[in-house]
Amino acid sequence: MREKAILALEDGTTYEGTAFGAIGEAVGEVVFNTSMTGYQEVLTDPSYAGQIVTMTYPHIGNYGVNSEDYESRGPFVEGFVVREYSRIYSNWRAEDSLENFLNSYGIVGIQNIDTRALTKHIRSEGAMKGVLSSVDLDTQSLVEKAKASPGLIGRDLVKNVTTDKPHIWWETKRVKHFHVVAFDFGIKRNILRSLETVGCKITVVPASTKAEEVLALNPDGILLSNGPGDPAGVPYAIETTGKLLGKKPIFGICLGHQILALALGGRTYKLKFGHRGGNQPVKNLLTGGVEITAQNHGFAVDQNSLKVSEREWRVGKTIPIGGWKGETEFGSIEITHINLNDGTVEGLRCLDIPAYSVQYHPEASPGPHDSRYLFEQFMKLMEEENIG
Repeated sequence: MREKAILALEDGTTYEGTAFGAIGEAVGEVVFNTSMTGYQEVLTDPSYAGQIVTMTYPHIGNYGVNSEDYESRGPFVEGFVVREYSRIYSNWRAEDSLENFLNSYGIVGIQNIDTRALTKHIRSEGAMKGVLSSVDLDTQSLVEKAKASPGLIGRDLVKNVTTDKPHIWWETKRVKHFHVVAFDFGIKRNILRSLETVGCKITVVPASTKAEEVLALNPDGILLSNGPGDPAGVPYAIETTGKLLGKKPIFGICLGHQILALALGGRTYKLKFGHRGGNQPVKNLLTGGVEITAQNHGFAVDQNSLKVSEREWRVGKTIPIGGWKGETEFGSIEITHINLNDGTVEGLRCLDIPAYSVQYHPEASPGPHDSRYLFEQFMKLMEEENIG
């Protein structure tokens, strides 16, 4: 007989189900992910720190877990919500069950709730704070705990996921052409693998590393990684990035994209329910092509803060090829990608200094491979700078 569990949201909505994984209580922002596979990668993506993740696909756990599909040293989600957990798993790579995995890391889960209703509620009302518990079953108590919880805005969650000290990433003996310093704001292993695949030696450094320390390593390029929470909650990373702009080629991914925009003088804002899943359509304004992308973020860059006018933004939607221009204190910038679902900024590049970024995840594990070219682009940028 399984324990009872309850998920309570700050607006008073509650969902009753049964516990799986660890018995306990978790607090976080309740969000949903639309991926059909890849639950282990989702669980171990540090970008999910501070969040209780709901999987919209109804059947989770059927292929177990293994030691190869970790995106970091372990899971960082606060809690896990599914419609139906599969107690039987079958896959040639499987080493253990999902439930044992959650238990071993103390991750609280709930199953047998209507995840479709929960997802529709979040889409309608927005992502909100919640509590998932299999120890306190008083719904009013849980709602009050959810209301009193800190939320994501303004919090520094990066400090909870970043590495303690610099280290070299070296997974294969592939020939290395360039040295990249990667800021670990919550970096995924497949970003490091993707950089290594295009010929980069990578030094991973803590999020708080100073600009002077980075430049002392004499890198050919700098990677601003993905990570959790509000980019405005890591002012030290924004300040450091500002000091590095124009010094070395910079490539930003997800949180790194937002940090780059803030360092350029822009602003970010919280999305209603964020983009999380492996099926987000993004238009490349430089080529006119559409990419299907993997995403995980709850904040976005405000295009108007980069002096891209509202009129240009609207008119630009009718132009098949050509980015939308803006101005910053570091010179001209160009919006290079937009999300076709809601028109939000998905990519930008600087025209006067070597820096660019995307909001989505080009390393795509799990997810489509449409955007792998961005790592090749980083290589070309470093080559151009070395020749110059």
